[in-house]
Amino acid sequence: MKTETLNFFEKVYEVARQIPYGKVTSYGAIGNYLGAPRSARMVGYAMNGSVGKDVPAHRVVNKKGLLTGKHHFDGTNLMQQLLESEGVEIIDNQIQNLESVYWDPSKAL
Repeated sequence: MKTETLNFFEKVYEVARQIPYGKVTSYGAIGNYLGAPRSARMVGYAMNGSVGKDVPAHRVVNKKGLLTGKHHFDGTNLMQQLLESEGVEIIDNQIQNLESVYWDPSKAL
């Protein structure tokens, strides 16, 4: 993998580690914050590779609040269980009241 990609992934992890407990953000919001609009898919790839890196990847969802990355977690509903344990309400793989739990790194950092 290219060095630039690895550096981007590390930057993604740095942002993801700052998502507060009980909050979520989107792949695109992280990409925008890092100055890389339209990089939501690369942020997703970074999240997929975050296992064992102490990154709260369960707090990163798609822009509509869907748990699109849930199949990358061990267990059937681990992503949902982790979010629910933080007080985030989920119905049919979608976060309810997304605007109340949404954290935008461009505004917060």
